[in-house]
Amino acid sequence: MRSGVRLTVGVLASLVFGALLAGPALAQASTGQTSPRDQVVLNGKLTVAEGETVGTALLVHGTATIDGTVTDAVVVFDGRTDISGTVHGDVFVFNGPVTVRSGAVIDGDLVTRQIPTVESGATVRGQQQRVSARFNTGDLGLASRVIWWVGYSVSTLVLGLLLLLIAPALDPAIVRAARDRVGGAIGLGLAVFFLLPIVAVLFLVVVIAIPLGLFLLLSLALLYTVGYVAAAQALGRRLVKPPTSRFAAYLAGWAILRAFGIIPLVGSVVWTLAAIFGLGILWVAARQPALAPTPEAPAMPPPPPVPA
Repeated sequence: MRSGVRLTVGVLASLVFGALLAGPALAQASTGQTSPRDQVVLNGKLTVAEGETVGTALLVHGTATIDGTVTDAVVVFDGRTDISGTVHGDVFVFNGPVTVRSGAVIDGDLVTRQIPTVESGATVRGQQQRVSARFNTGDLGLASRVIWWVGYSVSTLVLGLLLLLIAPALDPAIVRAARDRVGGAIGLGLAVFFLLPIVAVLFLVVVIAIPLGLFLLLSLALLYTVGYVAAAQALGRRLVKPPTSRFAAYLAGWAILRAFGIIPLVGSVVWTLAAIFGLGILWVAARQPALAPTPEAPAMPPPPPVPA
């Protein structure tokens, strides 16, 4: 169990931070231009030193100090923000005190939850607004992607562990299906993934079946996510073999899939492939006969009494 947890932590740490760096790199390669890297801190200190230039500066929790230049936006979800440098885009601070020092320049808007402290000599060329009056995730770019990634990661983690807890037989069934029927699982997964939306739309055409069509459409997101979870378990079992805990195996597969999930475009492709494969795996697993229980060894007869 401990080796599986160590493997999970190592995979998650290396791949997540690699994914965070790979996203901007892919975007730059596609345009042929070199732009400043984004700086993302989930928990701790975000610091843009004097003379340093970054793209987007994103902090989830901690303290943000901007002494250098930010070419895009500064986004802080929770923490103290201190700006004495230059921000060419907007500044969003959803929770925490904000201080704009003398000599600082913000070309965009300053959007905060609390009333900011703007010292004499500071320049805010845009509007000063409250978060409650303006919140548009489209302006957040990288921030909105990270929010969705974190939320979906937590949701799939809880769902997967819960399914393995209440249905322990799911683990060996997924292992057997992934080992013996890979081609069949892919074919069945493709059929389920693409045919269910079509069936739902056809139900909507028939007046008496409209409620059924709506229910089917609403359930697709959950159904696809269950397939994604099953694919994570199958992937994890390729790395963490029995008798190691099924939970450790799931954590390993989940960590790898979620690391790819934060990369633009690549994450969507990986999610689709995982959902298709997972749906097929579940279909195959459901049609397989259950493993016969291992017969117990007969009890040894008691030794004969020792004669007096």
